[in-house]
Amino acid sequence: MPRTSFFNRRKMKTKKPEQQNQIKTGIELGTELKENLNNIKTLLDKPNDLVIRETSLGGTDYKCAIVYLSGLVDQNLVNNNILKVIQSNKSEIDSSRIDEVFQEIIAITDIKKGNKFDEVIYSLLSGSTLFYLDGMDTVLILATSGREERSIEEPQSEALIRGPREGFVESVQTNIALIRQDIKNPNLRFKSHDVGKISKRTIVVSYIDGIVNPIILQEVNRRLKSIDLDVVSESGFVEQWIEDSFLSPFPQMINTERPDRVSSALLQGKVGILVDGTPFALIAPITYSETLKSLEDYYERWIVGTLIRLLRYVGTFIALFLPAIYIALVSYHQGLIPTQLAFSIATTREGVPFPSFVEAMLMIITMEILQEAGARLPKNLGQTIGIVGGLVIGESAVSANIVSPIMVIVVALTAISSFTNPSYSAGIGFRMLRFFFMIAAAIFGLYGIILAYIMLNIHIVNLKSFGIPYSTPFAPALLKDWKDSAIRAPITMLEKQPTYMKIEDKKKKSTGEEKKQT
Repeated sequence: MPRTSFFNRRKMKTKKPEQQNQIKTGIELGTELKENLNNIKTLLDKPNDLVIRETSLGGTDYKCAIVYLSGLVDQNLVNNNILKVIQSNKSEIDSSRIDEVFQEIIAITDIKKGNKFDEVIYSLLSGSTLFYLDGMDTVLILATSGREERSIEEPQSEALIRGPREGFVESVQTNIALIRQDIKNPNLRFKSHDVGKISKRTIVVSYIDGIVNPIILQEVNRRLKSIDLDVVSESGFVEQWIEDSFLSPFPQMINTERPDRVSSALLQGKVGILVDGTPFALIAPITYSETLKSLEDYYERWIVGTLIRLLRYVGTFIALFLPAIYIALVSYHQGLIPTQLAFSIATTREGVPFPSFVEAMLMIITMEILQEAGARLPKNLGQTIGIVGGLVIGESAVSANIVSPIMVIVVALTAISSFTNPSYSAGIGFRMLRFFFMIAAAIFGLYGIILAYIMLNIHIVNLKSFGIPYSTPFAPALLKDWKDSAIRAPITMLEKQPTYMKIEDKKKKSTGEEKKQT
């Protein structure tokens, strides 16, 4: 037989996506037990972790079955509270009424009924156990979820010297419990959304009724319902979908692992967003000044908190402007440098073959690579790489006359200052803007820095977070909120809720207008 080329071979017949097993919404269950069980087997393709236990109600001839996925349920709960009581029950009961089955037999508190095939499958994949009774088109969905969970530990990304040591975990139910421990208020609300076309993911919106602004809450729910993704693996997917401007380098929501931070935000009228499967929660809306705040500012005395917060503002200024100012002074405005310092800089730069801009770019890029390498390596090894790498590369570059010693000092101070920002997302934004200011300084000098700064301010003023101006409380100027912006006033002077988050009392407003008219 003549050989056939690869391109001439007959293509294997494959099912089109619409021909493959898919869950069709709205289909009701049948009444035959065998048929319902076969439908589940066919849809899931008989996986190894699918457990189907067929039995009969104790003392009757009624056939029934329980169905669950072994890795998602609490095995002891299924064996002792469901299977054991079903088989050992000898009471005479009308098993054609499924309401009497779970009222008299099954010892599970959280039970609901379902008669739609897609609802039943989603509950099964979420860790519930299904109870089928022959002759009934209704299934009991038993809450038996019991997957292995990580223990509650101190958050790694938001370490505090003074404060609680509890952090969120990957289970949304555990995270809800942590918030309830902080806020013991009957008005605390948790509303869930199921997001993801292929893999359903539970998203919980938390707020305090009566404190939250209903307009902001409505906008948050609207954006969450508009999510059109196949899979939502982490809260970062949600943040990128519902944020106001995806072109901005600044985060419009705060992500946190700390329950106390979410609780504090809820008490201010903000909205918390919890995503099942990740320990990072989202807080919205936010302003620019909140990215530089830490809970430790409130746990310490107000003088200490104010000093630490001001140091963060200074550190942010240094991390953003110092390399650009160095480039502008050395390249264009040598006359602004004090004489002795100018001679010192000229002496150290003697023999360096690159202009100040290229010199700064080489060192800043090297610093960014070291930071990224240190973050991705194991903790102990990452710290070693960052310290040793910086020392070795800096010393070697100076010895080889590639960069000047003053440039190493500038880059080291810039790197240290960039770590003063408590928000990792906001810190990355400043790291990106640093290059923008360096390029502006290399082209126009100090005039370029001023122009870039004006453009940055224009962007911040126009940026919003769920309708709240990002530049609040500076523009618009809300003087009452200045007590908790760049400084931290004593606890007795702080407002319980920011001015921009307060709900206007329409009754007071209307009575005030009536008084004016009279």
